[in-house]
Amino acid sequence: MSEKFTVAVPVRYRDLDPMDHVNHAVYASYLEAARTDYIEAVLEIPQEELAFVIANLEISYERPITMDDEPTVALEVTDLGDSSCTMAYEIRTGDEIAATAETTIVRVDPDTGHPTPLSDAVRNRVREFEELEAPA
Repeated sequence: MSEKFTVAVPVRYRDLDPMDHVNHAVYASYLEAARTDYIEAVLEIPQEELAFVIANLEISYERPITMDDEPTVALEVTDLGDSSCTMAYEIRTGDEIAATAETTIVRVDPDTGHPTPLSDAVRNRVREFEELEAPA
């Protein structure tokens, strides 16, 4: 996976389950933190203007994360559709992969709630940052 976009996510006490592991549902919050930072930094869309919904989320857990860990989330866009994009993630603790994940997000019109195409500016920023080729 690309090292281009990586975000540190702190483990908070409230993230822990009774076994002192980060609860499985919290991993999705870690992905969200990385995804919103990516959208703001790469796509240059302020968080208060986000108009994306999650259409699909898959997480594979490799090892538990504990309070003593310092997780990071690396992400990259792997597919760019008309109104959607697919992002792949690795949640790491040091050199170990704690989880891998994939989301598909869809841009929606805030007024109608229906999918709406990604702008050319957004497409170009993603292609440039990810070094993706434009479709023929």
